Amino acid sequence: MNNLEIFNSFCGQSSKMVTEKYSTSFYKASSLFQPEIRQHIYNIYGFVRLADEIVDTFHDYDKVKLMGEFEQNYHSAKENGISLNPILHSFCLTQREKNIPQHLVDAFLHSMKMDLGEIKDLNDEKYNEYIYGSAEVVGLMCLKVFVNGNDEEYEKLKPYAQSLGAAFQKINFLRDINADFIDLNRTYFPGVDFKNFSAREKIEIEQDIAKDFEHAKIGIKMLPISSKLAVFMAFKYYFNLLKKIKKTKPELLLTKRIRVSNARKMYLFGEMILNKNLNLL
Repeated sequence: MNNLEIFNSFCGQSSKMVTEKYSTSFYKASSLFQPEIRQHIYNIYGFVRLADEIVDTFHDYDKVKLMGEFEQNYHSAKENGISLNPILHSFCLTQREKNIPQHLVDAFLHSMKMDLGEIKDLNDEKYNEYIYGSAEVVGLMCLKVFVNGNDEEYEKLKPYAQSLGAAFQKINFLRDINADFIDLNRTYFPGVDFKNFSAREKIEIEQDIAKDFEHAKIGIKMLPISSKLAVFMAFKYYFNLLKKIKKTKPELLLTKRIRVSNARKMYLFGEMILNKNLNLL
């Protein structure tokens, strides 16, 4: 192994570490990916995680400046083919190897910059624009990895990947109402006033998510086996999270963050391993 290969490996391990530290659930599900896919998913996750941390977490710092530096450093890494930022370096390796279109990355960065402004009173167009950039394009980046250069498969599975990404993001919005609305003064859902969040509004959002899930499930069944198990695991985790949210009164969503218990996560993971061993998927 030469020095560049050592550096690439170090950067990949850094992205893996970000995935493990920031999302134990996603990291666990990622173990179901085939090895040739797994590192690329870590690389994508590390990139989007750091950008998300800038806009959601680093409140004591100049977020606009940090986001500007992050974007500039990303473009330099892509142009130069190397970066001393291990997360950016590993992401650019994946973007280059898997031909992830630049417009997907640009849309993601655009949505992250939307979070630096005031997110409230969004109309349907801005809401869909945000979801596309913050979630759907991440699913499409991953899909580029899953199909491994097969453009025909990518185009066929593209709408289903977008539906799954949208469902995940909308569930995150419901789960994180307390942090988004109370702490960050964000209201993503158009026409919803969380100070008077009604059961009817909550049900309408849940029904919209259910439609996304039904559409996404069609695509999951068509994925290659190398990625199907892990994606279905993520699907099941979020589906269980949605079921818990459905049982929670609207006013309680403002006071606590809904979670799937560790015991339930372990049960779902064990179920997936059993399905894998029995070739049921």
